Amino acid sequence: MPLSRSLPTSLRRWAGPLAAAAAGAALIAGATTAVPAADAPPAPPDHAAPAATSASDDWVGTWATAVARPQNGQALAGFTDTTLRQRLHVSVGGSQVRLRLTNVYGAQPLVVGAATLALPGAGPGDVDAATVSAVTFSGDAAVTIPAGAELVSDPVALRIADDSDVLVSLYVPGPTGPATYHSAAHSTGWVATGDQTTAPSGSSFPATTTSFWFLDGLDVRGATSGAVVFLGDSITDGSGSTRDANHRWPDYLADRMLQQPRPHRFGILNAGIGGNRLLLHANSPGQGDNALARFDRDVLTQTGAGTVVVFEGVNDIQQPNSQYDPEKLIAAYEQIIQRAHDQGMRVVGATIGPFQGWGTWTPEREAVRTAVNEWIRESGAFDAVIDFDAVLRDPDEPLRMRAEYDSGDHLHPGDAGYAAMADAVDLSVLSPRRR
Repeated sequence: MPLSRSLPTSLRRWAGPLAAAAAGAALIAGATTAVPAADAPPAPPDHAAPAATSASDDWVGTWATAVARPQNGQALAGFTDTTLRQRLHVSVGGSQVRLRLTNVYGAQPLVVGAATLALPGAGPGDVDAATVSAVTFSGDAAVTIPAGAELVSDPVALRIADDSDVLVSLYVPGPTGPATYHSAAHSTGWVATGDQTTAPSGSSFPATTTSFWFLDGLDVRGATSGAVVFLGDSITDGSGSTRDANHRWPDYLADRMLQQPRPHRFGILNAGIGGNRLLLHANSPGQGDNALARFDRDVLTQTGAGTVVVFEGVNDIQQPNSQYDPEKLIAAYEQIIQRAHDQGMRVVGATIGPFQGWGTWTPEREAVRTAVNEWIRESGAFDAVIDFDAVLRDPDEPLRMRAEYDSGDHLHPGDAGYAAMADAVDLSVLSPRRR
């Protein structure tokens, strides 16, 4: 089964020529090095949704998810004669959108019989009937996605606002076979029998799901400076956050980003997968291929991406088959940095947070975390550093997370911890303007 995108060149357009990125700076415990903002034209009037854009404007990713290999349960069984209605919480808005679908882990071609995009209605699963828009692929309402491939739709004239929701409804006649998916959406979706893609009411969907199915991302045309990809594990994915509240740390960061003038805003693309590791495939279903294996698909070919934030490593340390040699983790970071720089992307590294009290913590594993964090902070290999260890640790017990930030399991922050992480990021180091 291919691990990289099957059609990356023909299905992606990067942001157009942009100014060089501002010099990186490290956010280290107790100190932040200032970075001048990149030069940008004067901001247009700031409205809830941007004005209509010209055909010359480039596409930028506004929402994304990272997918895993189906191994058990519904993912392995797939779907037959089913409509899946899923909620996407976008970062930046636009007047045109494109839907990206994936069958990268499919064992056979995936037939999508119909697809729509719509703005939400009054109740859960409801859509505003006046906004329901058919999604087409080369002009056709139905499309077949080859096994291992991903496709991007035709442009859809749907105006979406910054920091808003879009509902995508997919009808799959099936049987689909194994379904490419993102296990922990931290968001509720709805499931119905038959083609309900234009049904206005959530009452047409008697079942729910907490995974994303067959989705890769959503692009917009709008006046932004590009997109930032967040490559991570469960802490980036949002484990421990309140479901349907959009309280992952990249969500909180999006709220801060949207307070900037429009030319300095950027799409936020969450490529976190719970349980994910840098070096080894994860131990449990849904936790994804290792970060090096999925890097091309989940980072390099994201629409308009100019910066990647790398926040991985704790699962290499704490999961079974634990990594006790920090040099091997460092070598993985160096590979990511080199591959991103080869494509003109900035790379921001994040230190690994404390996890004493979690079931697999040991002094030996703590020593690995300490060594890796020291390298992240001091090597200068990253273009900038975000010190999440300093943000999350208890000042009195620095090997533990602060109680007010802890979701309760001593590894994953809760909503307050995710908000604190987002507040600690110097937005200027995330500039997605390509080199």
